[in-house]
Amino acid sequence: MSPQPSKELLEEPSKVDTAQAETAQKIWNACLDVLKDKLNSQAFKTWFTPITPIHFSDNELTIEVPSQFFYEWIEENYSTQLKQALRDILGSEGKLMYSIVMDKSQSNPVTIELPHQNIAKAEPGNQGGSEAQVSSDRDFLERHRTKFESHLNPKYTFNTLIRGDCNSLAFAASKSVSQNPGQNAFNPLVIYGGVGLGKTHMIQAIGNEVREKCISEYVLYVSSEKFAIDFVNAIQNGNIQEFSAFYRKVDVLIIDDIQFFAGKEKTQEEIFHIFNTLHQSNKQIILSSDRPIKEIKGIEDRLISRFNWGLSADIQAPDYETRKAIIQSKLEQSGVTLDGNVIEFIATNVTQNVRELEGCIVKLLASHSLVNQDIDLSFTKSTLKDIIRIQSKQLSLETIEKAICSYFSITPNDLKGKSKKKEIATGRQIAMYLGKELTNSSLKTIGLHFGGRDHSTVIHGYNTIRKKIENSAETRNHIEELKKRIEIMSM
Repeated sequence: MSPQPSKELLEEPSKVDTAQAETAQKIWNACLDVLKDKLNSQAFKTWFTPITPIHFSDNELTIEVPSQFFYEWIEENYSTQLKQALRDILGSEGKLMYSIVMDKSQSNPVTIELPHQNIAKAEPGNQGGSEAQVSSDRDFLERHRTKFESHLNPKYTFNTLIRGDCNSLAFAASKSVSQNPGQNAFNPLVIYGGVGLGKTHMIQAIGNEVREKCISEYVLYVSSEKFAIDFVNAIQNGNIQEFSAFYRKVDVLIIDDIQFFAGKEKTQEEIFHIFNTLHQSNKQIILSSDRPIKEIKGIEDRLISRFNWGLSADIQAPDYETRKAIIQSKLEQSGVTLDGNVIEFIATNVTQNVRELEGCIVKLLASHSLVNQDIDLSFTKSTLKDIIRIQSKQLSLETIEKAICSYFSITPNDLKGKSKKKEIATGRQIAMYLGKELTNSSLKTIGLHFGGRDHSTVIHGYNTIRKKIENSAETRNHIEELKKRIEIMSM
């Protein structure tokens, strides 16, 4: 924690604007020292270094942010950390005011002022830990109904979750569970998949839906790491009975990233007993993991067995169409419209991670707020160069291969293999056609690249696609779309 300003600093005369600005700068620098320890470096650099402190008087700090979007993003995503930093520096009586630049085009920019939430406002309880002190008596919960904290992010709903082939089973199962928790065959429901694919969003969407439909208020979301820490604290503080009783009274228990239970024997034992109690009482259990349950090492067999009682559904990396839909959804939520080439560029180059897709949009909008420049393809490439690493290159067979695999949702091994499935065979022939049309590669080189085939096979594939282009609007559309993607990828 950064030291609080001296008494002299806080009592510095505010008659002179320069003195007020200097005082504001000192206080804000102290706040930044606190925030550096609470945020990752990228978030700190993007959202807090552009802020300028401009005024301090009567225990109220005024800071200038470059746009309305900046203000809304900070309030929505970093309010808790900012509030704590201000309390550390100014105490509970401190106040914060935003000065928002609304129009940079004029010689004297138009600004508005909006207040930050009261610094002294009570913070939400810790996930699981503070709740463990709650009496196990259900009557107590009923008397304190409005105080029950589910730790759900209200932004994580089914309305903001894009459905695609990559998550269709998980989405359908989650919707089913949200409508009838604990009274279905999907108990527990396990959602698994790699980092940044939307597991946390999906499992919390279930909880938010249950609460929105007033099926139950007693929905609890907790990360496995937080659960384990709170469990150890409960043991050390002699509160294990209260901890266990609380969890056994929850109607819908959502535990994120259960792979972190690996190797924690005592925690696993507690989870085992809580699981049994909830399941026998027809209470819903929802879990997430970064891999299939059977592949998690260090989890007891009896827990693995119980986790497999219900349904396990995976989430895969989104295909091209889903990636575009995710980007467009994010833009709609932000009230922004982008050129189609920009959207296609991002969707083509960020292929594995939903979180990274959203991060690209956020960074674009933040940079746009700072420099007030049109978001064209050149601006996008420059802004996202740390996320999307683009090399200057001539069009290659590798670029065509990447575009074909992304478009047809097949792997390079499929493309170069011997499979005669329609989508794979079509993709292979189109790859050969585009290789001959768009590169200077010889027929032999094209054939070798796409699975060691001879030049006659390449000629056959080329002629097949050329005839289809003449007779099939669908094939013409495929070719035009692929050429567009390849052009973007080659820039």
